[in-house]
Amino acid sequence: MSEVTSNLKSQNESRKKMIRRIALTGMMTALAEVLMLLEIALPLMPGFLKYDFSDIPALFAGFACGPVAGVVVELLKNLIHMPFTNTQNIGEIANFISGSIFVLTTTMIYLRMRNKKGVILSLGLGTVALVIATSFVNYFFTIPLYEKVMGFPLEAIIGMCDKANTLVTINSKLDVILMTFVPFNIFKGITISMVAFLCYMPLRGFFEEKAEKEVETEVSSEE
Repeated sequence: MSEVTSNLKSQNESRKKMIRRIALTGMMTALAEVLMLLEIALPLMPGFLKYDFSDIPALFAGFACGPVAGVVVELLKNLIHMPFTNTQNIGEIANFISGSIFVLTTTMIYLRMRNKKGVILSLGLGTVALVIATSFVNYFFTIPLYEKVMGFPLEAIIGMCDKANTLVTINSKLDVILMTFVPFNIFKGITISMVAFLCYMPLRGFFEEKAEKEVETEVSSEE
């Protein structure tokens, strides 16, 4: 009888945990979309590159519920955002890929080190992964799609980047990646990491307590 009661209790806990995860993922998705709508242009960057803080809610969903939840937030925010852009969904697909790599890298490292040091390390490595991944995504995916799907010539993209950045000369596709996308994503990764860290500190007790409860639940279920 006690075993049946224990199984029912375990099932109820699992159900409550799933409901909490779904609710938190939904709230973080809504917040991410609001932040995505508040995108801004940056100095020395072409008009087609916009900056926003929408990856932060995805990070916190990943911190609280695991990497999959963070990726789900990245997916849903971009699906919701598609009607509001004129990039024929190319920008949203690229944003999903880059954001997912950033969130996955950060949250997977954080799950192994759920403390202050782990957050700093995970955000740092997440930024490195973001910069490297976006360089390849933009070179082999985004720019070619803008050319083929939207009929946007490479020369026009190079010209926009060169005109926007008065500090360097941009003459090639590789220059666009190295002189435009790499600095943009370094800035994005660092600033998002800083804001995420500052937001994490007041909530540190919640995340670490949650980790302890999950360990206790796993131990009790094994017993």
